[in-house]
Amino acid sequence: MNSCVLMAQIANQPQLRYTQENQTPLTEMMVEFPSLRESDPPGSIKVVAWGDNLANQVSQNYQAGDQVVLEGRLRMNIIERQEGFKEKRAEFTLSRIHHLGTGNAPTPQTQGQSDSNSDNVVQFPASQPETAEAAQEGENNLDDIPF
Repeated sequence: MNSCVLMAQIANQPQLRYTQENQTPLTEMMVEFPSLRESDPPGSIKVVAWGDNLANQVSQNYQAGDQVVLEGRLRMNIIERQEGFKEKRAEFTLSRIHHLGTGNAPTPQTQGQSDSNSDNVVQFPASQPETAEAAQEGENNLDDIPF
């Protein structure tokens, strides 16, 4: 089964358009996510949302700079280039999107702002154990795992 979850920042304004055949709405946007090494540029991928509900929701409610969690499928497209070679490009087909905030730092949502599926999100404490014994005790106590 092809299922992916990606946390990223929307790099450009989502663009709503329609297919020529049956006028199905689709929204396209580019998202960026941090690279594994600091010396590398951020990764980016094209995201496509299909259908009346999802395509319209993305184009109306999201904008460049928003931090989002994306759920969907990843596929590779092969594109014939004018130079005579084939190029592979990754494309993310969106099935769900969750808003985290605007800008570089995600902002927590209050219960009134929450998405329908965000009530199952667990916040992890930011503090670290102060001693080696506390760290060892935390590793052995599996009852504290929030899932």
